[in-house]
Amino acid sequence: MRSRRRPILYSDKQGAQTMKFMPIHKLGPHANGSQVHFGTLFPGVSPQDGYAIELRVIHENDQFIQTEPAHRLPLNHSLDPAYGDYWEATLDLSSPGSGAHWGAPGSYVYRYAARKPDGTEIDWIIDPFARQFGVGRHAAFTHGYQPYAWSAAEAQWKTPRHHDLVLYEINVMEFAGSFDRAIERLDYLRDLGITGLSLMPITNITDAIDWGYTPIGYFGVDERFGKRDDFQRFVEAAHQRGIAVLADAIYGHTSSLFAYEYLYSRLPAVPNPIMGSFAKDMFAPSVDWTRAFAEDFFYTVNRHWLEVYHIDGFRYDCVPNYWELGPHFRGYASIVYFTYQWIKQQIVAGNPAYARFDDGPSPLRLIQCAEQLEAVHAVLEQTYSTCTWQNDTLSAAQRIAHGEPGAIDEFGLKLGAVGLPIERTVNNDRLLKSPLQYVENHDQSRLLCEFGTYNPDEQKNPLFEQGDRSRWFKVQPYLIGLAMAKGIPLFWQGQEFCEASKVAPGGTSRTGFLRIVHWEYFYDPAGRGVLTLVRKLLKLRAALPHARDGEHFYFQAPDRYSNHGILLFARYYPHTNHYTLAALNFTDTSKWVPFWFPISGNYREELHGSTDPSLNLIGIQAYAETWIEVPSNYGRLWTHE
Repeated sequence: MRSRRRPILYSDKQGAQTMKFMPIHKLGPHANGSQVHFGTLFPGVSPQDGYAIELRVIHENDQFIQTEPAHRLPLNHSLDPAYGDYWEATLDLSSPGSGAHWGAPGSYVYRYAARKPDGTEIDWIIDPFARQFGVGRHAAFTHGYQPYAWSAAEAQWKTPRHHDLVLYEINVMEFAGSFDRAIERLDYLRDLGITGLSLMPITNITDAIDWGYTPIGYFGVDERFGKRDDFQRFVEAAHQRGIAVLADAIYGHTSSLFAYEYLYSRLPAVPNPIMGSFAKDMFAPSVDWTRAFAEDFFYTVNRHWLEVYHIDGFRYDCVPNYWELGPHFRGYASIVYFTYQWIKQQIVAGNPAYARFDDGPSPLRLIQCAEQLEAVHAVLEQTYSTCTWQNDTLSAAQRIAHGEPGAIDEFGLKLGAVGLPIERTVNNDRLLKSPLQYVENHDQSRLLCEFGTYNPDEQKNPLFEQGDRSRWFKVQPYLIGLAMAKGIPLFWQGQEFCEASKVAPGGTSRTGFLRIVHWEYFYDPAGRGVLTLVRKLLKLRAALPHARDGEHFYFQAPDRYSNHGILLFARYYPHTNHYTLAALNFTDTSKWVPFWFPISGNYREELHGSTDPSLNLIGIQAYAETWIEVPSNYGRLWTHE
């Protein structure tokens, strides 16, 4: 493995470009009429040592017919100057082959098999560079494939600015079942006020029902959701509605069936070019980010998704799996750095494929979101991340629900991202920074479950336990706080109409159980109650710039507020009249509390003041004691007029 000089990511010294893109033009299948060229890299697997690689391919309509065996074609070997052992072959679909549908248009599924020096065989090796996938452990290609034609409008698309993001996390299978059906819900999401979608994994896995965090293929979408042009159509449809799309990137671990784990674990004498221990070995076989091949592989994956699918950024899963800071900054820190630098270079070069991220002298609009729950401050401070998951806000919300002392104060501080960096300039690169602010996500049971659960199953199977939706009103003050929080709000699919599912703490029942979004909840009293509030809140956030990027101040006065179940904080621009007070009540009784507004004038109550003018505050004197009423399990938002 070649040695590389590392960038000093956070100093005045510009790091040297060390990650490289793999020659993707000769990797995976590439069709030209009836001729399909296949190429792959298996470093250390050489015919000089007695190895051979074979392609096995069949039309998808013949794959389940026992009398139709796969067509076999041996691969030829050569040496790639950068990556070593390269295997390739050209398949001619106009020549005789196997199966009744051989040569016909449509999808063909294929795999590789390796013959070892002792004559034994390792079958079912999925192509690590496949762009399309079939059922189970099959890669695929389409004979007669036509590249997707992006519309002229797509060239004008701009990824939303950092402070304008409101993210919505979805599991495509649970949310709609496919990309095409998900397109049908995009108008609803735009109307709701969503400006970015964070997709749970859409890369290839072996199981039909699974969250998708153990991928076997990285360069294409899983066939469960549709084909590549279906996802391209989905991305363009989202962009046409002002909605960015983030892909979930799982770069710290893989499935045990991923080619570089599956093959090399059966060849113990051959060094693995990608897999091995690095930081924390978590959940599945780990990627070794000290290896140049691993770096270049995932760097190439990033470029592929940016250019082929036009996504707006990445949500990097399980960052502790590949977390390392100075002096080397390998793993996560390295890939976000070089991805940023590549995009910046392409913008300077005038490459239209990256124009969506260009914002002139303002920071790039690229979204690079970490799931680094163990080092929230460090991932914002010391890497090119623009945002990160953090469970502190969610944890504080759960503690409030349980009545734990100090939880309200903790929630108030976390809503303000206290102590976290909001901007960094490094190597002349200015990056805006934010935590994601959420009280629900795919990893957790719904917040409603903290207020009581019930089980509708007559056998009381715990998989069906869910939150008590009759207590929907309990979540309201948390949603008000979330919408006015400093950072980027993240909603989990269906949260806005009171989804109530409970998630198992571990095991297959956690990731292999479908929790279909209950769209019928949209119409029931609990769903309508929560939805009405969320719609108001997101419209308000969009209308108030200081609620998106202004300062936050938490009024930490336990004897006056938090000890009585009340939380007060302000969003504002300093030295201006842009000021909103958020007052939340987590108790079951209405509360009157004193407050001293810092600006004289009138304050409109944003949630209900237009229909009940008595809620508006008229003629307020700066720093004069004003008693305000905060309704139970709810809140008020007063904005200076």
